[in-house]
Amino acid sequence: MSAVTPQVDHPELEVSSTTFTRFLHWLDEGSDSGGERYLEMRRRLVAYFDRRNRPAPDLLADETFDRIARTLEETGHIQVTPPPRYCYVVARFVLLEDIRAARRTVPVDESRLPASTPAPMDGERDADVAQQSLACLGRCLGRLKPEDRDLIVEYYRDAKRARIDRRRALATRLGITMNALGIRAFRLRASLVTCVGACRKVV
Repeated sequence: MSAVTPQVDHPELEVSSTTFTRFLHWLDEGSDSGGERYLEMRRRLVAYFDRRNRPAPDLLADETFDRIARTLEETGHIQVTPPPRYCYVVARFVLLEDIRAARRTVPVDESRLPASTPAPMDGERDADVAQQSLACLGRCLGRLKPEDRDLIVEYYRDAKRARIDRRRALATRLGITMNALGIRAFRLRASLVTCVGACRKVV
């Protein structure tokens, strides 16, 4: 199985690698499936969100895994068994939050607003947070090795069928299996999540 070696001068990336290893061990229930259970569980979660007509089911699946990995890092264990059952428990919370967020996003016809109408404060704060997160993401991407940065950007490009085809082509170009590609992408995403979180605390 291919692994991503974290850069030595960025300790937060090493932490996320350890977190990912702990997450895989928990999902495998002590055995070593070589990443098969991770990929199968991810496919099931993507299908779960897709059946509920969410616009980005793969990102919601990754968010579910991120939350579980953080729980393992913070508590060291999860009492709910088996692991797939807990994955669906967390996925339901992620789903409900995504639905609520979508309901709060109401399109506005700006042509109907008076010119003097100020933008809502909540909207301004949301925009500031989004801009800050994007700036931090850019910095964190810049800290990755060029080949890792290209991999993660390519992995999340396009949507649905086009994304699947692109990932298959990417795996072929790198000379690795789709399983290995998925695991490398999850490691990199976990590193970026950790890096962006640390960046936002100091910006």
